[in-house]
Amino acid sequence: MSFFKPLLLSTLLLAGLGSCKQEKVEPTQDYLVFGWYHGFCRGESCIEIFKIDNAAGQLYEDTQDKYPASDAPYDGVYALKSPAQYQQVQTLPQQIPAQLRTQPVGIIGQPDFADGGGYYVELYDNGQRKFWLIDTQKNNIPTYLHPFVDELSAKIGSLQ
Repeated sequence: MSFFKPLLLSTLLLAGLGSCKQEKVEPTQDYLVFGWYHGFCRGESCIEIFKIDNAAGQLYEDTQDKYPASDAPYDGVYALKSPAQYQQVQTLPQQIPAQLRTQPVGIIGQPDFADGGGYYVELYDNGQRKFWLIDTQKNNIPTYLHPFVDELSAKIGSLQ
């Protein structure tokens, strides 16, 4: 009987190990989350956050409309928008300034300090999730961001 216990244990162990499969981890697609927010505001358009997934060719809008935190990326719940709306914003990820990509995550300027609102920009690129809260007042942000925030404002406005 003592011979059968190690044999039975070895057989069960080998059977258990043989049935394991290596799980494939699908790479997460790169995306851009962008939008604006206004703290002292009422109405649906006070916070507008969108997500572009260029690999899927789709645009999503956040349905929660939460005020973005300065210490963590925005966790939205997204609903699919129309293909026509995606067409309006599909080039926005290519317009992100190279200098912004090298900035540490966090706050640029004083977004929503004087009830002027702010822009939220989040980039998931090559496995890195980076986000920024950017002032809407151009005199509070670096000049390299001026064309980009103009484009953000126009794109968000076009989706209203």
